[in-house]
Amino acid sequence: MRARRILVTGGAGFIGSHYVRELVSGGYPEWADAEVTVLDKLTYAGNLANLEPVEGRFTFVRGDVCDAALLAEVVPGHDVVVNFAAESHVDRSIDSAGEFVRTNVLGVQTLMQACLDAGVPRVVQVSTDEVYGSIDEGSWDEHAPLAPNSPYSASKAGGDMIARAYARTHGLPVCITRCGNNYGPYQYPEKVIPLFVTNLLDGRTVPLYGDGGNVRDWIHVSDHCRGIQTVVERGEPGEVYHIAGTAELTNRELTRRLLDAVGADWSRVEHVPDRKGHDRRYSLSDAKLRRLGYAPRVSFEDGLAETVRWYADNRAWWEPLKKRAEDAG
Repeated sequence: MRARRILVTGGAGFIGSHYVRELVSGGYPEWADAEVTVLDKLTYAGNLANLEPVEGRFTFVRGDVCDAALLAEVVPGHDVVVNFAAESHVDRSIDSAGEFVRTNVLGVQTLMQACLDAGVPRVVQVSTDEVYGSIDEGSWDEHAPLAPNSPYSASKAGGDMIARAYARTHGLPVCITRCGNNYGPYQYPEKVIPLFVTNLLDGRTVPLYGDGGNVRDWIHVSDHCRGIQTVVERGEPGEVYHIAGTAELTNRELTRRLLDAVGADWSRVEHVPDRKGHDRRYSLSDAKLRRLGYAPRVSFEDGLAETVRWYADNRAWWEPLKKRAEDAG
């Protein structure tokens, strides 16, 4: 009997690389013998250094999910395709939306078509809670209407609708997962937690948007990836599954915890104008996924402490990335 094969697109990014490291290290016992292919374009946020701990234990293909000819070569023969490939930074989408639409909508369509043509038995489209817009109270379930407010979230919603259409029109066995804000090791330092931690470690200030009252639902990347794997193994084709976080915090409260973690005070905080169209609050209900046997394992307190330690101990990973970004303006 041949080993099962799994294709991870965007597998050199923050979340995708964590999933690959867990997959090939036996973190998901039912798939411990799987043969893993990673497809990644290696944009600014895709980094093979994220996969160095498991180097040689997967097949790497450098390429773009919008490249139909390449996907026609790579996708056939895989039993599962998990799509992490995405442009994901809201601020960048506000400044330049085109690449977000290309990757997050056209890329999804191109990949779904390749999976359909190849007869892939299981596809998972990884998405975000931001497709729902903002919620004042309570939590969204999977039937909530989509109301995205940024070019990033609109492009992710578009990709989700493409995936849903392939499920309904063609019977493609695709599931969609939606998750809150992730944190953990190897996260590109433009996102708020690694940006704040690395700035504070370097004695710099950190930028706090508006009044700091925006609420986000935080989840450790390892819990997110276990939720995705639960859907890979037990999800119902055509369904959407939420992967909720373990802590809803205002940005101000998050900033306070990060200051405390590195021994800094509020003099290091620079208040900056709020982001355009800034959603006030996100919150997901994950009851549907929990019925499949999932539950988060990493408390926010433990996960944040571990994450801060990782950045403190791994300057060789993040310093070149920040220097490259600064040199590029």
